[in-house]
Amino acid sequence: MRIPPFRRFRRFSQISAVFVLGMVAGCVVYNAIFHLGYNVLWLNNQDLRVQIEQYQKDIVTLKKYKNTSTVIREIKIRAEESKPKEGATALDPVTLKMILSEMGTDLEPMRGRSMFDIDTDGKLARLLLDGKLYFVREKEYAVRIRTMLVMEGVLQIWVEITPHSRS
Repeated sequence: MRIPPFRRFRRFSQISAVFVLGMVAGCVVYNAIFHLGYNVLWLNNQDLRVQIEQYQKDIVTLKKYKNTSTVIREIKIRAEESKPKEGATALDPVTLKMILSEMGTDLEPMRGRSMFDIDTDGKLARLLLDGKLYFVREKEYAVRIRTMLVMEGVLQIWVEITPHSRS
């Protein structure tokens, strides 16, 4: 039995190799685009979940304290943009939202408190939260309260969140 010479099939094998490499490259590009879109969708979903939880808490509090105008009915926590130190990366939105959510649960006892007693409550919140470490996604983050403001039943707190490194 004779074996046909390979040079007859050389052109066909080159064309098929280029075709297979093109398929692999196309799959890689399609997969990258798909995961990029999915990541954006997932981040939006996480953001909306946090907002829904906050709105549900606000609805319960507003129903509970609808007849009193001098109590804290809402708590809004905002993170200030801080300049990352050398070698440190900026916080991703999911980690930031998880930390703010945990802070919201820590500040939950402030709801329903009188706005006129904010001086003692503010000191209490500062002592409890200032410098507190939150463990999120296998990393530690330190929280610093920058500003607290109460206006029309809304307690607004601006915080600075930095990655914590144990020395």
